[in-house]
Amino acid sequence: MRVVPGEWTASVVRFVRKRREPVVVQSLRSAAAATIAYVVALRFSPEAAPLTAPLTALLVVQVTLYATITTGIRRVNSVVTGVVIAIGFSVLVGLTWWSLGLIILASLAVGHLVRVSEFVPEVAISAMLVLGVTRVGDTAWARVLETLIGAVVGLAFNLLLAPPVWVDAAGESIEGLARRVRQLMLRMGEEAAGRTPVDHATARLHEARRLDHDIVEVDAALKQAEDSLRLNPRVREGLLHRVVLRTGLDTLEICTVVLRVLARSLTDLAKEREPDPLFAPETGAALERLLAEIADAVVSFAVLVTTDVSVSAESAESRLATELRAATATRDKLAQLLLAEVQHDAGQWQLHGAVLTEVNRILDELDTEHRSRRLLEELDRCTREERERMPWVTRLRKYVRVPGRNHEAVSRRSM
Repeated sequence: MRVVPGEWTASVVRFVRKRREPVVVQSLRSAAAATIAYVVALRFSPEAAPLTAPLTALLVVQVTLYATITTGIRRVNSVVTGVVIAIGFSVLVGLTWWSLGLIILASLAVGHLVRVSEFVPEVAISAMLVLGVTRVGDTAWARVLETLIGAVVGLAFNLLLAPPVWVDAAGESIEGLARRVRQLMLRMGEEAAGRTPVDHATARLHEARRLDHDIVEVDAALKQAEDSLRLNPRVREGLLHRVVLRTGLDTLEICTVVLRVLARSLTDLAKEREPDPLFAPETGAALERLLAEIADAVVSFAVLVTTDVSVSAESAESRLATELRAATATRDKLAQLLLAEVQHDAGQWQLHGAVLTEVNRILDELDTEHRSRRLLEELDRCTREERERMPWVTRLRKYVRVPGRNHEAVSRRSM
């Protein structure tokens, strides 16, 4: 069977994308770290099969460096605490039904005292495993050694081979959300320009509500990207990237909320005016054009916040500014047309005013000056919190970084 070059290229692209999936990366890195930990433990542990070392490495290695360090320390603490408790029980009482109950109770209590957070059950699990396989103190201490080997290998694995940065995946999720918002806006505009049955308007309202589920998925991808930027030696200006992406998603989330309110206003208007059209022909056409222009601006905004400082970012910023100016002009025209309709027939003046208010809110959220202020405020807040939480990091940065660098970068990344 002959392979077409285009199909071969597409297959390679799919393979590369699959290889960068979090599940695939996590599986490969965990397997490699566990294997290395086992090989190292064979040389230093007195046991013939030191499986505690690969088990610890498997638990420590995470898909991001930040998660590896933060969860790794707690995991090691929980495992070592459980092993130490098991050593004491194995020397004093051994394994009986009542000693098993006592060791579980003691492990859970001590786990809260040593502050291992969500890994409190692992203290009891480690203690039970050690108590079940050995009653000799020397062998239990060997398991402590294996635990430390696994932890060191797991941490060193991610320090020497830093995990991928998941910013691209988060950017694709944000852009995908923006494009779904755009498609919904276009459908709402087309229906508002003509005679809209109530069931069609209600369907658009349900679509707007379903965007909440999309936001949850995008938020999960963004959290993973934020973790991959923290403490990653391959990333410069990690805080700036996190703030840009997070505030960008916040803006899109506000836009989706306002869009849902707009869909509700149009649904109520369809109920009030059925079987007549929602607006006069000229007003409906203006609203359709306005929603189309705002929809394009939403996509341009998403492209801008997910693009690095480059010619592409400048192009996206210029395109966004042009689209916002066009939308503002159309909004002013729509306001005049709605005012004329209200003066002619004031029956639904509240709903007409609500439609205009909601499109104004979306335009205000996408405004470049509003975006710049929000970026600076959020960056100042994050920097202040970091300075208060870890003052030694701030003192260290005075010697290795140029002060004010983040704010200069914000001025380039701000819209």
